[in-house]
Amino acid sequence: MSYSMKVEIERFPIAGVFRIARGARTEAQVVTCTISCGDAVGHGECVPYPRYDETVDSVIAQIEKARTLIEGGLSRKELLEAMPAGAARNAVDCALWDVEAKISGKRVYEHVCDTPLRPVTTAATISLGTVDEMAEAARGQAMRPLLKVKVGAENDAARIHAVAASAPNSRLIIDANEGWTEDNIRENLLACAEHKVALVEQPLPAGGDAILAQIPHPVPVCADESLHTAEDLPDLKGRYDAVNIKLDKTGGLTAAITLHREARAQGFSIMIGCMVGSSLAMAPAMLLAQDADFVDLDGPLLLKQDREPGLKYTGSVVSPPLPELWG
Repeated sequence: MSYSMKVEIERFPIAGVFRIARGARTEAQVVTCTISCGDAVGHGECVPYPRYDETVDSVIAQIEKARTLIEGGLSRKELLEAMPAGAARNAVDCALWDVEAKISGKRVYEHVCDTPLRPVTTAATISLGTVDEMAEAARGQAMRPLLKVKVGAENDAARIHAVAASAPNSRLIIDANEGWTEDNIRENLLACAEHKVALVEQPLPAGGDAILAQIPHPVPVCADESLHTAEDLPDLKGRYDAVNIKLDKTGGLTAAITLHREARAQGFSIMIGCMVGSSLAMAPAMLLAQDADFVDLDGPLLLKQDREPGLKYTGSVVSPPLPELWG
């Protein structure tokens, strides 16, 4: 079977400013891969991430390097060997899943999930800001059952106290994006424990997190930047209680399925997360979200305008993708 492929850059303005410990953005730049076979057309979206030395240009270059193989009918299993884990492979892998579903007439979830897809509850993100700014943002989101709170700066304990007071009925995930240190992690974890925070995500820099094996975890700690593929899991034992699976890190749904299975087998709790992208990037992750302890697929809620048709969000509940979107 042979394919034709198109790769393009798309831009989605963010509603306001999305700010984490490493900086701020007002636009989501994504790379979209479209793979066609006759009348069947499949789509995949990835979000290049500078933290992993990715740019839209480098991601497009990776995909173009593999064009001959892809258009020659490369299988998803062969793709795992042909391209490294990362955003570029994610876009291609998800486009292959989609076009295969269109050719066969069988939805992707029928291959991956034991039951039909159901709606899931996603976290909603509170961007990093001053204590007062984050308290105000939390008050505006206080009706949501799960909030993901970006921290990773000085005086984070005050931010945690303020958000918890402003959204007393919401469960909280605290995401430091590698922004804490060995000097303040104990204080910050205790602040999280005081407010019964559900999860603390990547408190220390990847590669600088050995202390996590030596200190108490009054709140479960989740690996994000420290985890990319299933091969990373053995090194995380004893340091992390949970892992955040993102398709842009694993390099697609195919590798993410393996990571999900291995993480469960090794006793980790699972979060299914995302970069800031459109519904096309979230749709494949919805399959893994069916069996997740935490779901963080609110990327489209951060945009001024999503794709049409996009995922349907009713408050914090996100419905499965229509076949017109993906899968």
